[in-house]
Parts: sequence; structure tokens; C-alpha cells
Amino acid sequence: MSIRRALDRLYGAAAWVAALFMIGTLAMILLSVTGRLLDFHVRGTDAYAGYCMAAAAFLALAHTLKRGEHIRVTLILDHTGPRTRHALELWSHAAGLLCAVLLAWFATRLAWQSFQFNDISQGTDATPLWIPQLGMAVGSMIFAIALADELLAVLRGQRPRHRAVDGEPVRSE
Repeated sequence: MSIRRALDRLYGAAAWVAALFMIGTLAMILLSVTGRLLDFHVRGTDAYAGYCMAAAAFLALAHTLKRGEHIRVTLILDHTGPRTRHALELWSHAAGLLCAVLLAWFATRLAWQSFQFNDISQGTDATPLWIPQLGMAVGSMIFAIALADELLAVLRGQRPRHRAVDGEPVRSE
């Protein structure tokens, strides 16, 4: 299997898992609402909805980037020449990659420390915090890989996915 196909599968798998966590968020909210209507309470539904929402957001980052769906302000890029645009693209991808690597490092470190110290949620659910923190750590790592993938594409002279111009298709991978 080629690296390109493996990376695309990784981004797609993360997106599917993010979708499952979105369904989990919905399930927790519906369970909470139903419980209020039928006069029963399930402990931790608010916390679990939050955990699912955070995992969904972080796991979807890479897929969203690779599909060109992240919001970018391109006012300066649109008014520069090709060489300046390329230099700015390199700089922005490198800076984004640095931020993503730092986020992945600290998110992973947080989850590991929570595991080591047996840190638990302050809510009524008493969930070991490393479990919900894994979604943020894994999602951040996959996002860093996706940004490195985009930076390599820009270094090779390819147009980034998000820079299609007037009907020109984005590069296919």
C-alpha cells in the first residue's frame, strides 16, 4: 500500500471515528433530555457529551484540512506574486505544523500524566481523565501528520488543497 493511500485512510478513519463521537454526543444529550422528561437521571451525561464533542472536534481536524474546509484568510496571498505566495505558503504551513506538533506533544503528555496520577473527573461520573483526553491527543497527532503532509506538498511545488483558483481543481491525491 502506498504512503498516500495509507495517509488518506488514516484521515478518513479519524473522520469516521469523529462522526461516531458526534453520534455519542447526540445520544448523551437525548438521554439527558429524556431523563428530565421521564423523571430519571443518568449520572455524567453532561460530562460524556463534552468528552464526545471534544474527541469529535480533534479527530476531524486532519480530514477537514485535507478537504480544504478549514477557514483561511487569504487576503494577502491573493494579492501577491507567485514567488511571494509560495514563500508565505511555506511559512504558514511550517508555523501551523509547529503549533500542531506542540499541541500534540502537550495533549499526549497531559493524557499520560492523567494516567500516571490516576486523575479522575470532578463530576459525578468520576471518569479517569486520560480516557477522554486520548481523543484530543490522537486527533492532534493526526492533524500534525496532515499538516506535515501539506507542507511537503508545498515544498514539492504543488498547490495546497485550499488554494484552488477560479475553477481550477485542487490537486488530487
